[in-house]
Amino acid sequence: MAARIRIGTQGWNYADWVGTFYPDRTRPADFLSVYSRGFGTVEVDSTFYATPASKTVRGWARRTPDDFLFSLKVPQEITHERRLRNVADAAAEFFDRARELGEKLGPILIQLGPDFGPAELPAVAQFLPLLPRDIRFAIEFRQRGWIHEGLLALLREHGVSLVLSDGRWIPRKQMLTLATNPTADFVYVRWMGADRGLVDYSRIQIDRVAELEAWTGVLWGQAEAGREVFGYVNNEFAGHAPASARDLQRLLGQRPVAPEMLGEQMSLFGP
Repeated sequence: MAARIRIGTQGWNYADWVGTFYPDRTRPADFLSVYSRGFGTVEVDSTFYATPASKTVRGWARRTPDDFLFSLKVPQEITHERRLRNVADAAAEFFDRARELGEKLGPILIQLGPDFGPAELPAVAQFLPLLPRDIRFAIEFRQRGWIHEGLLALLREHGVSLVLSDGRWIPRKQMLTLATNPTADFVYVRWMGADRGLVDYSRIQIDRVAELEAWTGVLWGQAEAGREVFGYVNNEFAGHAPASARDLQRLLGQRPVAPEMLGEQMSLFGP
């Protein structure tokens, strides 16, 4: 069942990781290929800022193993600027670009802003029918008032996964309860943390293993029920996302790849 649980980080392009996760002198151009030797999936943050060029997307696919999966974040033009309204053309363009990943495309993340409140439910209801059925989608709400049975039923109707965020918006206890009654055939978890004061991403600065342990039983249960689990850790969760992700892997019975082994693998594959 461990194979059904994919753990990674939110993004890979962090210079602070060189020396503690990436081997010394790793070039930014090589970050993704080295990252993919340690984790089997990644959440792409850069797509939030703009729809990437086809060349960029194909490059991601080319630099990663066959079984690697990317979860792409929907551009802010759609979620934050237009607030899901009048976005059919922009959304279709982004979805077509995402499809260029082929079998390496994981779920697409629809991240709504903290000011996107429950009064905007009609916009969500009008947007969900635009989502193509050949792509998996997960949606994140950042106000507690969104979590009610009407919304959950709407998500189930469209097969969209409610993102389970371990952050400051909705209590962890409520998220863990929601995890036992998912809205889609897969589960999407984001470990965000509450400390935006962290600016050094090279090392763990807050011990949050106990919080990670609280998730393991729920995630195992969903995997055993046949659902694929995607989980992504933010640097701000504890200070250094790769280490937190490895902690999760250990707690879930997986075998993490130690940073020093990434360097050995680099030497095997050449410069």
